[in-house]
Amino acid sequence: MAQEAVGPPPEETLSLWKREQALLKARVVDQDTEAWQRDPAFAGLQRVGGVDVSFVKGDSVRACASLVVLSYPELEVLYEDSRLVHLTAPYLSGFLAFREVPFLVDAVRRLREKEPSLVPQVLLVDGNGVLHPRGFGVACHLGVLTDLPCVGVAKKLLQVDGLEKDALHRDQTRLLRAGDSFPLTGRSGAVLGRALRSHDRSSKPLYVSVGHKMSLEAAVRLTRSCCRFRVPEPVRQADIRSRDHIRRTLGGPQPPAPGQERRARRPKARPKGGPEDPSGEGRTPEPHSPGPRTHPEAPDPGAQER
Repeated sequence: MAQEAVGPPPEETLSLWKREQALLKARVVDQDTEAWQRDPAFAGLQRVGGVDVSFVKGDSVRACASLVVLSYPELEVLYEDSRLVHLTAPYLSGFLAFREVPFLVDAVRRLREKEPSLVPQVLLVDGNGVLHPRGFGVACHLGVLTDLPCVGVAKKLLQVDGLEKDALHRDQTRLLRAGDSFPLTGRSGAVLGRALRSHDRSSKPLYVSVGHKMSLEAAVRLTRSCCRFRVPEPVRQADIRSRDHIRRTLGGPQPPAPGQERRARRPKARPKGGPEDPSGEGRTPEPHSPGPRTHPEAPDPGAQER
């Protein structure tokens, strides 16, 4: 039976969230902090992580939180942790982190305890960093709480500080070639991120922003270097494996235990970006297609922040 998320948070909870965001935001570092980040070829970078939260079909409460670690520059999966979780916090625009980040922090904690040699040197997050109404998106939140460099990589433009998908934005996007980017400058004059054309098979840009402990320039270069398709491979693999875990756990005759951490093997499901999806854009299945998707009555929780 489908489960519904609880309603909007009470005012006192919302006030607490705003205060916590403000306190954590003061700890964000928006500059390179590691030697490998300043190297043109990222010499010294060996492990790149990606995270994703996928929803169970017809359910806005149950989801799968996934953390993967890939080798760099080979982009082969070294580690996967996919677990079914029950979301207890409601979704509210601008506060996605309070709904999803605790489960991702737990995944990083488990990795540090069980496979410390595989802890990623940077995390790519399907969401925004400083490109956020209060300058503190999910990538910032996760970075500060884990003390790991984080990069926000969103598939949609979050329209804040006067940013719009207007005629100028569309014209700039059309002129992009693979690897090109342009700054996302808000009405305030602050550069909140960059629009990046990550692959020559997709004209849709990614929106890259600083999460924590990495400069925007390095974040854009790293995102581009991790793209075999439109979406960077760490995020893409986390998405593929979280959805595969849902199918195996809830759809099979003998579902595995709800939590798995293992040296990753290739999933049975064909990765997005195969012959029928050359762009690798990881589209959500249509309403009548099989597989997990967000609840039809709660359209894509957090989509505007991703």
